[in-house]
Amino acid sequence: MAQVYYEDVEVGTELPPLQKEPTTTTLVRWAGASGDYAVIHFDKDLAMERGFSEGVIIHGKLKFAWLGQLVTDWIGTKGIVKKMTCQYRGQDRPGDIITCRGEVSNKYVEDGEHYVECRIWTENQKGVMSTPGTATVVLPSRG
Repeated sequence: MAQVYYEDVEVGTELPPLQKEPTTTTLVRWAGASGDYAVIHFDKDLAMERGFSEGVIIHGKLKFAWLGQLVTDWIGTKGIVKKMTCQYRGQDRPGDIITCRGEVSNKYVEDGEHYVECRIWTENQKGVMSTPGTATVVLPSRG
């Protein structure tokens, strides 16, 4: 992807979406990499016993990692992530199509740095948002 510059974006600019199609195998691999072996992420019967009526759910931190990929893919090699946050507001499941999205909400220059703030979120194939957040990045300037 081409490098994005501060001058290239305006409030309302959309980040190129990032789509994920997680499977139960994806969740088992994430569990191994992250150390989060909570059964609600890989054992349907136990997840249902614990109150998740539709079974296994995707790790919240995996969705946060995908949002990180959305942002870092967009800012290119010369951009810097200063801060990212998210809230886990909904449950997504293996088999869902998860799309990470974002849009520029503010931009400003402070201490010679070119800051861009973004709203970021995940949504499923039905358009239901489950993981809203924010990202603050510094982009290079053409000037």
